[in-house]
This record gives sequence, C-alpha cells and structure tokens, in this order.
Amino acid sequence: MEAVRVSKKYQVVIPKKIRLEAGIKPGDKMVALAKHGIIHYIPVRHMRETKGMTPGLDTKDLRDERDRV
Repeated sequence: MEAVRVSKKYQVVIPKKIRLEAGIKPGDKMVALAKHGIIHYIPVRHMRETKGMTPGLDTKDLRDERDRV
C-alpha cells in the first residue's frame, strides 16, 4: 500500500510501483468511481487490449444461437 498526498489543486501522483504494475502511461485515460467512500481509478483500455484478461473463462453457452447474426 502506498500513501499519497492531495495537492491544493486536488491532484495526486500515482506511485511508480503502481503505475508500472497497472501499465499506466502519461496521456492514458482513466475512469474515476467512488463507492462507499473509496475512490477507484480504472484505466480505459481498447477492446483488443483486454483479450486474455480472463484465462479459463468458459464461454460455452454464453449466448443463445438466436442472438447471433
């Protein structure tokens, strides 16, 4: 866990260790959510970058045949 300080402009610096682990680079877009008093920053990724994020996910019967075009 890393502690950060909020500036007078309400800005925080994401610690290097966390930036590297999450693959965050300058200019990346992020979504900010607040739930139960906890702030979550989620990097916005292109759909093709999310391929393989859930290894072992069983996609069989995920959609009905009639949903397909």
